[in-house]
Amino acid sequence: MSQAAARAYRALREDILNGLRPAGTRLREEQLAEEYGLSRTPVREAIRRLQADGLVQVVPNRGAEVVSLSPEDTEEIFGLRSMLESYAARNAALRGADVTRLRELCEAMEQQIARLDEGAADEAHDEITRLNMEFHRVIHEAGGRRLLPELLSRVIEVPLVRRTFHQYSTAELNRSFTQHRELADAIAAGDGDWAHAVMQSHVLAARATLLRSEPDEEETQ
Repeated sequence: MSQAAARAYRALREDILNGLRPAGTRLREEQLAEEYGLSRTPVREAIRRLQADGLVQVVPNRGAEVVSLSPEDTEEIFGLRSMLESYAARNAALRGADVTRLRELCEAMEQQIARLDEGAADEAHDEITRLNMEFHRVIHEAGGRRLLPELLSRVIEVPLVRRTFHQYSTAELNRSFTQHRELADAIAAGDGDWAHAVMQSHVLAARATLLRSEPDEEETQ
């Protein structure tokens, strides 16, 4: 990949993951090239790579657009997450992970709860998303070598987490944070079975929240 294409890839990927280009947004090469100050060729190459990453889809008669996920797609993605992340958590407990960092991230996420009632809910959800991604990444990198973290990155970075946290009630957020604390405890204890069970429950709870919210989202579109 050329330097210009890599630049286009990073910029467009960040826009998608930050929610600046939501699901269904059409990706016109000419418009993107103008925005990024590039020619169309590196933009086209970046779109192809994002398609391989699962963040972009090509729709007949429409062209490239940010991927839209059906409830069936969501079920499949969270099924994969449940298997792969539980495996990573078990390995992280058996091999060891940076538990101090995990607990720091837990505390930082919990501190965002107060902002939800202070008129800064969007910012709080976005910060929780960033911290949550780092929390899971610490576990993935401890639980696998190169292949497992790469696989999980591709599955998780399809823009699900951001949407999920915006749908969480305060009670659901607190449940999620409690599970994070328990994951850190299980890993600190070196108990692979415990870590596996907590991670599986954690991912499946996130799936239930997202699937519950999807019908309402469709009605408003």
